[in-house]
Amino acid sequence: MQAQKKVGVLDRIQLLGRSAIDTIASLGDAAIFLVLSLIGRRGPGKHFRLLIKQIYFVGVLSLPIIMVSGLFIGMIMALQGYNILISYASSEAVGQVVALSLLRELGPVVTGLLFAGRAGSALTAEIGNMKASEQLSGLETIGVDPLKYVIAPRLLAGFISMPLLSTIFVVVGIWGGAMVAVDWLGVFDGSYWGNMQSSVRFGYDVLNGFIKGLVFAFVATWIAVYQGYSCEATSVGISKATTKTVVYGSLAILGLDFILTALMFGEI
Repeated sequence: MQAQKKVGVLDRIQLLGRSAIDTIASLGDAAIFLVLSLIGRRGPGKHFRLLIKQIYFVGVLSLPIIMVSGLFIGMIMALQGYNILISYASSEAVGQVVALSLLRELGPVVTGLLFAGRAGSALTAEIGNMKASEQLSGLETIGVDPLKYVIAPRLLAGFISMPLLSTIFVVVGIWGGAMVAVDWLGVFDGSYWGNMQSSVRFGYDVLNGFIKGLVFAFVATWIAVYQGYSCEATSVGISKATTKTVVYGSLAILGLDFILTALMFGEI
């Protein structure tokens, strides 16, 4: 009985060690994949056209869900903020609450989560299908590097699109908050916008929120294209990779948000 317990403990330790080694190896493989995708020669004209196409795919097609989500979150923030602030006779500060919440946290974080769910999963599925249909190996056969032709434009498109989507999310959210606070709840128009302007600092709130968007864009897009490129070339493998993209991307964004918030606003 004791021997069985010892074996069980050793098996668990071995499994834990194997999992740690596999995780480190996967991170190293993903880092090499990223470097090889972004560094090297590429035809500027053709790849620029591919980049524009991918910006449309991951950015423009994501606009509806970003704008609708931003509108409703801004409206909810204004309603909740007003209900809390009215108890302290400070309802005029609702514009400040909406703007700072969106700029510092909700804008980049929610945009990142939506981007990982919509654009990230689409990128993974697209690249996985290209791998399953042997399009990637076909490119290698004719001397075209799939990392430069397929992966790089999608990486750059994600890096460019998501910070802009985050900015649009914030702008629409502030406008939605004004609709609720001013037009519905009766907050004075000048107080809403005036308190917002006096409390928001471009070099602190706006810039740090934009930096968060850049970091989240980098991580979410990297995870998406890597999962698609490294998945098993089967329908089951593609579905698993798509799920991993959403889960890993969301967890990475939330974890990085805590770290960045502590560094930017926590005075660490």
